Amino acid sequence: MARQAAKSTKTKTKTKSTVKKTTKKVVKKEQSPALTYLEIAKKSVAASLLIGLGNYALLKLGMPLGPFLFAFGLLGVCVMGANLFTGKCGFLFGDKIKPLHLLTILLVNLLAGWLIGLAFSVCDASIVEAARAKVASWDISWSFFVRAILCGAIMYLAVAIYRKGSPLGILFGVPLFIFCGFQHCIANIITLGVAATWDWSVLIAVLGNFIGSLAVWWLLPLEKKK
Repeated sequence: MARQAAKSTKTKTKTKSTVKKTTKKVVKKEQSPALTYLEIAKKSVAASLLIGLGNYALLKLGMPLGPFLFAFGLLGVCVMGANLFTGKCGFLFGDKIKPLHLLTILLVNLLAGWLIGLAFSVCDASIVEAARAKVASWDISWSFFVRAILCGAIMYLAVAIYRKGSPLGILFGVPLFIFCGFQHCIANIITLGVAATWDWSVLIAVLGNFIGSLAVWWLLPLEKKK
């Protein structure tokens, strides 16, 4: 009995020690915000690259094949767990994403996207004219804003359907928003990079995508309960 009691005491002591060590590790991780933001930034750059590859195909091949190949970008983002603003903003409240984390994702997506687009233009000059023509068609208008809202709605639905186990939302949703001429802020910033220019309409696209995604989230009570 005495031996069993001693063993029990030792086991409890080891368990407490293990719990303390685990707790210390968790506390250390929570006390390293720089590492958290670095990880967010890395995954955001990866997302920009994946969307960039899809946008490259769109600029290179045009209609009707380009929109379907563009879907590879969002599919890659979802499969690899990368951080894409338009794939995250609709889940801001449902997933309890910290606003600063979402802002970091957006800023890195925009900066990395522009630079990736610029790199693509150096590698392949044939896509530059297509990018410039697309940029020339953009403007700061209510029409552009509404098209950005509709793109945000489709992006939210595409990711939500993927989360339920089907890639069909992505495979059909991405070509849908491209064929309809809806505005995707990250794709647009990449196009601006390819054209080596800047256009303030990209900020309208950011706002529209954000509103469209959250609007659909609000309209879907099943998603809100998660």
